[in-house]
Amino acid sequence: MKYSLIAPMIVASAMVASAPAAAQDWTAQVAPTERGYLIGNPDAPVQLITFLSYSCPHCKTFEQEADAELKADYIHDGSTSVEVRPAIRNVLDLSATLLATCGPSDRFLGNQEAFFATQGEWLGKAQQITPEQKERWQSATIGHRLKAIASDLGFYELMEARGYTEGELDACLTDEARAETVVNNSEASRIEYPYPGTPSFVVNGTLLDGVFSWAALKPELVTE
Repeated sequence: MKYSLIAPMIVASAMVASAPAAAQDWTAQVAPTERGYLIGNPDAPVQLITFLSYSCPHCKTFEQEADAELKADYIHDGSTSVEVRPAIRNVLDLSATLLATCGPSDRFLGNQEAFFATQGEWLGKAQQITPEQKERWQSATIGHRLKAIASDLGFYELMEARGYTEGELDACLTDEARAETVVNNSEASRIEYPYPGTPSFVVNGTLLDGVFSWAALKPELVTE
């Protein structure tokens, strides 16, 4: 009688022990790099660098087309990592980048998605600024200018909806040393990889020529 009770327990234990461990989800791994953020396995055989501008409509299109598939079929299993390097083309990019990268690393992807999702709205506002607003964007310290842009384009509301406080946002926008670093990093990346525009891509150290869309990029992510 005792054997009949113990035996099933032994079998069950053996089944549990032999069950394969769940594969790691690398899409949850986001870490800062010298010039951006790395998503995924840092030792992935395919290492992709993307240069994205938050004011670039083509970058928004790329993100909309690539995001789900890139995460599910490439980053998730650890075969591909993606380093996002913000490209600063104008002062709007600088304001948006300082906010997208505000706070802990694990908030970056959500922040970036929010800026691209609402890009049409805030770019529309930027195209209709008044002379008074333009003056605020071009005078005073860089911190005051970036705060004016964020206020006029609705960046505060966008980020407060994501759980940030006005004080946290002000701190990120007025950090002039960090703003200078962001601009310098963008320029350094452009010198290292003289890409013609955004979005642009580097795979395993090679700048891809003539590749500007998800459809064109996918064949370049296949491992040998």
